[in-house]
Amino acid sequence: MNQAPAISLEGVRFAYKRSAPVVLDLDEFRVEAGERVFLKGASGSGKSTLLGLIAGVMTPDEGRIDVLGSPVSTLSGGKRDAFRAERLGVIFQMFNLLPYMPAGANVMLPTRFSARRRKACAEAGGAEKEARRLMARLQLDPDRYWSSPPTALSVGQQQRVAAARALIGKPGLVLADEPTSALDADARDAFLSLLIEECTASGAALLFVSHDGSLADRFDRALDLSQMNGAAT
Repeated sequence: MNQAPAISLEGVRFAYKRSAPVVLDLDEFRVEAGERVFLKGASGSGKSTLLGLIAGVMTPDEGRIDVLGSPVSTLSGGKRDAFRAERLGVIFQMFNLLPYMPAGANVMLPTRFSARRRKACAEAGGAEKEARRLMARLQLDPDRYWSSPPTALSVGQQQRVAAARALIGKPGLVLADEPTSALDADARDAFLSLLIEECTASGAALLFVSHDGSLADRFDRALDLSQMNGAAT
């Protein structure tokens, strides 16, 4: 039985305000189940907007967006939030860590809202064990940083906490918005290796947005949104 594509967009148009210019105009965009796709594009080409639409943070003005077989663009706001918590791992460009929660609790946060991700962690020995494993693999010593508030972490460390949070509980799709921008070359390479290994192990698809074209050869496909987005031409 064929799996539904991880992402399927058709005829999607989006503007931030009704009278504002269209910032995203895509006839078609598709990522297959388990596929790893590198997405680049000039500043303003709509990369973060596209990720926000796929994640259900926003809805298109026109068109249809299906994610992991679910019609995300037609769901209510509450159902989109629930779907995102249950099925997606998102590394936001601004990290979106909760400042009143220490690093370890931030990593485990998705398991508080998703029975599916709690179950996946339980099968791996529990949410805390899995969170510590991910932090360690991201070169963020859990014994040292588990109880650290985000404000006590460097930008690169916050980025790695956000990545561990996205990966915990085996989401079906990982969306990564410039996830290596604050990392040096060694940390960037280690992070990317972990991200790809974790997605491969869980069967998750990966949509990775970056301006760093040198990373593209690690992926199944590389796309340039500037060439696909009708609003940018």
